[in-house]
Formats: sequence, C-alpha cells, structure tokens
Amino acid sequence: MTPATPDKPASQPVSGPRSHRVSGRVGGIAESATLKVDAKAKALKAEGRPVIGFGAGEPDFATPDYVVEAAAEACRDPKNHRYTPAGGLPELKKAIAEKTARDSGYDVEPAQVLVTNGGKQAIYAAFAAMLDPGDEVIVPAPYWTTYPEAIRLAGGVPVEVLADETQDYKVTPEQLEAARTERTKVLLFVSPSNPTGSVYTADEIREIGQWVEDHQLWVLTDEIYEHLVYDGVDTGSMPVLCPYLADNCVVVNGVAKTYAMTGWRVGWMIGPQDLVKAATNLQSHATSNVANVSQRAALAAVSGDLAAVEEMKAAFDRRRRTIVSMLGEIDGVVCPTPQGAFYAYPQVKGLLGKEYGGRVIDTSADLAEYILEQVEVAVVPGEAFGSPGYLRLSYALGDDDLVEGITRLQKLFS
Repeated sequence: MTPATPDKPASQPVSGPRSHRVSGRVGGIAESATLKVDAKAKALKAEGRPVIGFGAGEPDFATPDYVVEAAAEACRDPKNHRYTPAGGLPELKKAIAEKTARDSGYDVEPAQVLVTNGGKQAIYAAFAAMLDPGDEVIVPAPYWTTYPEAIRLAGGVPVEVLADETQDYKVTPEQLEAARTERTKVLLFVSPSNPTGSVYTADEIREIGQWVEDHQLWVLTDEIYEHLVYDGVDTGSMPVLCPYLADNCVVVNGVAKTYAMTGWRVGWMIGPQDLVKAATNLQSHATSNVANVSQRAALAAVSGDLAAVEEMKAAFDRRRRTIVSMLGEIDGVVCPTPQGAFYAYPQVKGLLGKEYGGRVIDTSADLAEYILEQVEVAVVPGEAFGSPGYLRLSYALGDDDLVEGITRLQKLFS
C-alpha cells in the first residue's frame, strides 16, 4: 500500500509544469470588446432595465423565411445527421463560387472555397495558413477587434496603420509603405469597414492593389459587408479590380450580415487551392465540418435572390442618415457619414477631459462606461478598435430604439 502524501502547506509556492495554468498564447488574447458590451447590455435587459444596445453588429431582422424552411427540411433528412466533408458540402461550395461570380464578378472554382464556422474562423484559418512565426501583417486602423488577435494566434505580428476621420478612416499607399518592413507578408484589407463604415473607391483599391503587387505581398480582403454600400459609391472586389493578385489573395465572406444569419455560423474563405487545402486540413482537426443544417440554410441563402437583402439595406440606409444627423447635433461630436456596413464611428474627443456629475471623463473607454451607467445606452469605445477618442455605434437596430438611444445621448451631453 502506498502511504498517503501529506498536503502541502498553504504557504508553499506551487511550481512545475502546472504552475502556468493557461498558455501565454491563449492567455494573451483580449476578450472581444463588442461581444462584451453586447453581453452586458443583454444582461441588463434581462434584469428589466431599458437598455438600448448599439454594441454588436447584428441585424435586427429575422432570417428570411425560405432560409429557415430549408433548415427545417434539412433537420428531417438523416443525411444531415452525419459527418460531411470538412471543407464544406460540395453543393454549398459550388453555390458559393456561383454567388461570388454573380455578386462581385470573381470567377473561382469550388476547390478554392472552404466553408467555415462563421467569418471569424475563416479569418483565423487564412492567417494560420499564410503566416510563420514573426511574419508581419499590416492592419489598417480603426480595425475590427478580432483581426489582431487572430494574427497573434497564428504566430504573426499585427502592424497597425492609423487613418483618422480627416481621411475618412482610409489608409493610403504612402502610409502602408511607411509601415512595411522585410518581415511584412500580408496586407489586411477591409471595405466596407467595420468599425467605421468607410468604403474604398475602385481607384483607391487599384492603387493599394498595385502597391501589394509591387512588393509581392499577400492580401486578405474581408468582404462580409459587400452588399451594404450606399450613395452609389463606385467600388468593387480587390481580386476583380486587381486580377494580377488572384493567386496571392484570400477573400473572406459569409451569410451573417447579408442574410441576417449571425447565429447560424456559416462563413467561408476563397483563395488559391494550395492555401485552401492547407486551411481545410487545419479545420479537419479543429472543428470538422460546419453544422449541416446551417450549411443547408446557407445554401438556400446564397442560391436565392437578393430581395430580402435589398429590403434590409433600405432600412439600414434610413437609419444611417438618422444616426449621423442626430449625432451631429451633439456639441463635441464629429461623425463622418459612413458609406457602407451599418456602423457610425463618431470622433468624441470634444467630450473628453470634462467633468460630468462630479466625475472627469478622460478616455473614450470611460465615456462609454459613463453613458451606460447614466442613460443605459451601450456603445463600444474606440480603444477596442485601436483608435482611442472614438465610439462605435451599430445602427442595425430598430428605428425607434435608435432614435430613443441617440436622444438619451443628446440630453446627457446637452
């Protein structure tokens, strides 16, 4: 019989392999600021508080009926109760290729498509397949919170390039060149932008594409908001406007924003076949296939017409004009008119360094906290997007809530 081992004294320090319980790689990841704000807003609502949330980029519309019906039918078919190819249902990959040709004029083969668990997984998989430890990725800021974290997880180094409201939050080739080093491997390109709503014109995209080609870089372009472009802006898809980049370009997209399917978790990456195969191998070990019912729903979405999309876009456009107009009435707030997505990104430096209710607010993070405490409106501070002094407000919420929420801000800072 093995004798019992006496407990270690409480004061004895723990050492050895278990002393660091969480890896530095994962422990260093910042929590998603947008989801954190959204979770706090929903928790307060569950307590009966009249919170209005401008935090998460989530359409308030229901998923179109024909998509829901396709999912219900898929549930009843036993073939969807089993494993399917890790890279996606063949018919969905084919439909995504056809949708890409239809919507952006980019001709790709189904073998160039990997279906993922939402756009976030596509972004991580793409970076994991492209990057070796220490490779640098140029990240235009303001940026969506997930980008730098996905780059770091993949072993890369995000290099931020900031563009403020005087540039409509759009970086120039000159800024990109100033940030380039011998370790630069990838440019992250996002248009329409989350968090700013800015849209690069076709000419601007061509200029940046030529810079990428001149330096033989990769480019990852996130086109999740491709259908939400306003004011007739002349824009387009990077590999279409710059066809010479196709063999070194990854396109990320999904059904979440276009079809109000955030909870269904279906995205995809499109790229050269060798990179997609590598990312598919990664997914085969990480998650296997995306849930088949969600894939069947996505198949119905991308195969259908864009009527529901146009209806949502009209509502977003109306809300866009309302929120910009109302924010512009607050002294100390400067809000450029976004031309895409469903976000306003006002500069609020004129509200900082002042005393409100006996409390001095010095940062936009403090300002967002103060707004939630005082008038129960949830916004995301610019610190989350690499640009302190700003707030992000999603206008993908009901018209009445939008007006009520901004009215509360107007009264708070009047």
